[in-house]
Amino acid sequence: MSFLSFSSLTFSWPDGARVLDGVSGSVDGGLRALVGANGAGKSTLLRILAGDLTPDSGTVHRPLRVAYVRQDVALDPLARADAAMGLASKRAAVRAIESGDVDPAHFDTVGHDWDVEERAVATLASLGLPDGTLDRTVGELSGGEITRLALAAALWERPEVLLLDEPTNNLDADATAFVLEALERRSGATLVVSHDRRVLRRVAAVGELRRGSLRWFGGNIEAYEAAIASERERAEAELANAKTQVAKQHRELRAHVEGAGKRQRDGERQARQAGVPKIMMGAMKRKAQATQARVTAVHEDRLGEAQGRLDAARAAARQAKEIRVDLPQTAVPARRDVASLDCRIATGTHVSALIQGPERIVLSGPNGSGKTTLLRTLLGEWEPLDGNVTVSVPCGYLPQRLDVLDPDRSVVDNVMARAVGAAPHEVREGLAKFLFRGDAGQAMARQLSGGERLRAALAAVLLARPAPQLLILDEPTNNLDFASRTHLLEALAGFQGAVIVVSHDAEFVEQLRPTRRWVVSGEGFTDRAWG
Repeated sequence: MSFLSFSSLTFSWPDGARVLDGVSGSVDGGLRALVGANGAGKSTLLRILAGDLTPDSGTVHRPLRVAYVRQDVALDPLARADAAMGLASKRAAVRAIESGDVDPAHFDTVGHDWDVEERAVATLASLGLPDGTLDRTVGELSGGEITRLALAAALWERPEVLLLDEPTNNLDADATAFVLEALERRSGATLVVSHDRRVLRRVAAVGELRRGSLRWFGGNIEAYEAAIASERERAEAELANAKTQVAKQHRELRAHVEGAGKRQRDGERQARQAGVPKIMMGAMKRKAQATQARVTAVHEDRLGEAQGRLDAARAAARQAKEIRVDLPQTAVPARRDVASLDCRIATGTHVSALIQGPERIVLSGPNGSGKTTLLRTLLGEWEPLDGNVTVSVPCGYLPQRLDVLDPDRSVVDNVMARAVGAAPHEVREGLAKFLFRGDAGQAMARQLSGGERLRAALAAVLLARPAPQLLILDEPTNNLDFASRTHLLEALAGFQGAVIVVSHDAEFVEQLRPTRRWVVSGEGFTDRAWG
């Protein structure tokens, strides 16, 4: 059953950049995912379906109740959670009536929602939020708790269609499990933009947005990837066949042209030997030329068709380019001290740890446990409550939002600003390894797609001078498409220093090949070997 449909949607930003061009489709019941490369227009499409943006052209047919939770949830930090859910007035009215206040206005406010408190608590509990959450302010909640509060507000509306943009960003495994169970239980249609494989394994269908076209694949992410792999194999086979056909048509056209020329010369010689009058020879020549032109046109048409198939096959079989970067200046000897902490961070947790050599450390813990606080303390952005923090090597930091670039500078200028003393040709050579070749480096940072922004941010951090020998990554795979995630791993493969990463992406963590795990929780801090 289709809950929402849309037809011929086009959308361009004020600067003229076209995002969507004639996209049509529908959203059926159950939990479904929307995937695609960064910059393909997934978030834009979601906002149009929600009514948050107006398309340049096209139509959307939506039900009465549609709820939308954006990627970067923005709630008033001073507001209480019940106000963020739109329940504060109802709760206050119920409590006033229960205390004996019979003002008719209270009854009007409550309406039929006499169980507002119980249902709200149950909704929050279904997302793993504890009792008492309704009375807390948004500012007292962690980032993951705020995301779940926004989702609770959307679920409270009992929408026929629920639209979610990267809802599991920053959520730990337990919180993600609560969210997925809540989404699977609800009726109606749920469309989620996500690159989180924990989510994508649980969906009933995957929609791929590519070059203005939306295609649906039945099944979860594994089924989608299998279908795409089959398509790629067919495309590669067609590529090989198309190359053969182009070569064949080239040979046949060359043979025809050479043969036609030889036949014409032989015919003219024979006609002269037979004493054929010049006027007849001219007519014969014109007839032969017309015949040759028709046959040549046939061969050229066949060559054009074969070349078209070759171009199409190449486009279908094209693989994402790989980052191959070697960063020897980031190397740290095995036993060299990189950083040490023996302090109490702002959350009150005592942290004692030593990083030596090119270790790869995963920092984990529940949402709100103090992971980001620990990172900011290590970076020197926040002072510890007491104790000492020492960082003995240059440090690079890639934050969650990749906001290390000046949007009004080009990619080259952004890297030059960090690579102090580097010659322009050195910066361009470095950028080429991050797939910014030629004029691509002159693009303004604000014009970059998500994948391009990741590569530019990586280049700015890793090509800095002095070169970082400690790299800190805070949820680096948030919002990344599959190709960009691969590019991140490729760049990290060339980094030879120490790495600390906060990530709830289990597969990314395993591919990083960590050596140790730091855990921050309500019980304190632990430092242990990986495994």
